[in-house]
Amino acid sequence: MLRELRYSSLLQGTIRRALQEDIGQGDITSFLIIPEEREAGARLIAKEDFILAGMPFVEEVFRVIDPAVRVTAHMPEGFAVKEGDIIAEIAGRARSLLAGERVSLNLLQRVSGIATLTHSFVERVKDLPVKITDTRKTVPGMRLMEKYGVRMGGGANHRFGLFDGILIKDNHIEVAGGVKEAVLRARKGHHLLKIEVEVRNGDEVKEALEAGADIIMLDNMSLSAMAEAVRFVQGKALLEASGNVRLETVRSIAETGVDIISVGALTHSARAADISMKILYSS
Repeated sequence: MLRELRYSSLLQGTIRRALQEDIGQGDITSFLIIPEEREAGARLIAKEDFILAGMPFVEEVFRVIDPAVRVTAHMPEGFAVKEGDIIAEIAGRARSLLAGERVSLNLLQRVSGIATLTHSFVERVKDLPVKITDTRKTVPGMRLMEKYGVRMGGGANHRFGLFDGILIKDNHIEVAGGVKEAVLRARKGHHLLKIEVEVRNGDEVKEALEAGADIIMLDNMSLSAMAEAVRFVQGKALLEASGNVRLETVRSIAETGVDIISVGALTHSARAADISMKILYSS
């Protein structure tokens, strides 16, 4: 996955736009007070415990700014970092280091925060046969990086976008005229992708199963209703629990026997990890 990220035009475009937003026509402060030839070294330091994710994005930030900058990571992605740990060292022209400081930290803090929250969810259910996945509730333009953070935290990725998975939701069903009709239309029109459909009650579970859905999403259903759906389906389709899943409830949901639990909070509510960049020397 790291190799794919490094050569992703989507990733490169996002980072270039972020740098353009922050740097614009140039870092005025550094131009005024720092000689162009001045070299410097810096460290990325953890200011709390978290799961590390996003160093490939830090490397790409500095590669775009100045290919001569050297970024040396001291810990692998997905590593449980402790407060005070030195995550990486960065060396090169001082102006380049300062130009990339904020964007690189923003990305690293955001993605590490997502990995950390994901890890917390995964730990709650690690002894149960269930998969924790993300959703499409991501910051526009950052989906690839945020879903990467979920992977580094031990979670799995749901579909990336509207183009790579068939997921029939409530509004589709309303327009199509019912669960069965929607599933049958999808089945007739595309035979290569699995078909997932969102349902709200037991009657719709039955309708989805009879129509041949591969995955049935149990949307905001009670624990008892989810357990009943598991008994009814008997493994004939995968069952996904979704809707307002929290750390306090994820284990109870997993214990109903569902196969997948999708958690929007992994990306839309993750707190950024606390990381700083400190200049150590200049010459």
